[in-house]
Amino acid sequence: MSTARDVVVIGAGVIGCSIAYEFAKAGRRVVVLDRAQGPGMGSTSASSAVVRFNYSTFTGVAAAWESKHLWVDWEDHLGGTDDGSLARFHRTGGLLLDVPGIDVERSCRLFDEAGVPYERWTAAYVRDRVPGLAPGRYYPPKAVTSDEFWAPASGEIGGTWTPDAGFIDDPAFAAHNLMAAAKRRGAEFRFGAAVTAIDSRGGRVVGVRTGATTYSSDVVINVAGPHSGVVNDLAGVGEEFRITTRPLRQEVHELPGDGRSYPLVADLDLGSYFRTTPTGNVLVGGVEPECDPLHWLDDPDDFADRATTAVYESQTYRVARRLPDVGVPPSPRGVVGVYDVSTDWTPIYDKTGLDGYYVAIGTSGNQFKNAPVVGAFLHAIVTGTEAGVDHDAQPIEHKLSRTGLLVSLGAYSRLRDPADSAGNVLG
Repeated sequence: MSTARDVVVIGAGVIGCSIAYEFAKAGRRVVVLDRAQGPGMGSTSASSAVVRFNYSTFTGVAAAWESKHLWVDWEDHLGGTDDGSLARFHRTGGLLLDVPGIDVERSCRLFDEAGVPYERWTAAYVRDRVPGLAPGRYYPPKAVTSDEFWAPASGEIGGTWTPDAGFIDDPAFAAHNLMAAAKRRGAEFRFGAAVTAIDSRGGRVVGVRTGATTYSSDVVINVAGPHSGVVNDLAGVGEEFRITTRPLRQEVHELPGDGRSYPLVADLDLGSYFRTTPTGNVLVGGVEPECDPLHWLDDPDDFADRATTAVYESQTYRVARRLPDVGVPPSPRGVVGVYDVSTDWTPIYDKTGLDGYYVAIGTSGNQFKNAPVVGAFLHAIVTGTEAGVDHDAQPIEHKLSRTGLLVSLGAYSRLRDPADSAGNVLG
């Protein structure tokens, strides 16, 4: 069976659903294909869903700040609810603790340019404003199995406070919200539909095959998360990419709370991040410190899907040093996922060497928060490129609707030099 569509989106995570929504809103006939049985069942479901603004580029900061406004006005952005309900943004504020590798002056300058409110806090002020948090200095992060990890603090640290940071309470449901909005605009979703071939003719994509069904289209967008490399291989693209992606196994854990409500805290000093959950527990993740091994995968489908004691202890012991009143139960309680991670932890939103074939990849770990604007980014790139703009030579710019900021989408180019990022999930 052959079915013609204007746009084929491969992947129904939160990013893929956002892209589908923007194209459907623009009146394009869109079909979304996903090998899973529903939206947001891959990397999205393992996201900590934090909303923060500390990125190493203006475009990154501006995108996150714009997205915050859209999360706050989520129903308005979507044009309705999802059967009467929606995922919700929780404003907790966010604290990025100081470490030698973070250029505080540069970060604050980017906040000023984007209009992001912030405050600089001393260690004494951190202690006063966040009861229960011990602002000791331990840098650099050390393996929790080493004696050095348990050494006393060598001083104290302050940080940068952004009062508008927070989190989304249900990342998979947020993807479902976007799917519902896209469907209202006419988009179709096909689940259990693994892509088996990308067809091209004369240097241009012409369609996608899923078993016995062929979807003919001259615009295909790869948003396949950790399977994006497999899909790129089917399309025969990637050799010209200066930035590549790899699947990475990740774990996020949950600890019982201590009765306090904590903000989002990015703690590169010890090597973790954490936030309160809606039920009062503490959600904990790692920031890939050099002392911890990374679990890269050759096959995104071949991984241990249960939380491990080693990763659990490495993440939670660090948080327990920062939050001394939070206990660490002996058994892990966590979520395991596979992320799609780029060379510099900055995503690729771009065209490729195959005309009509586009990518939104390398998004895992730090792009969930930007999902509301990524759809518009891809729509701008595809529309401009299909109209004859050479995005490689003259990067397309996009004006953000809520903040009015103008961003260059060349910041996400596949041909860029590796970004000067944090080198971890923080981007």
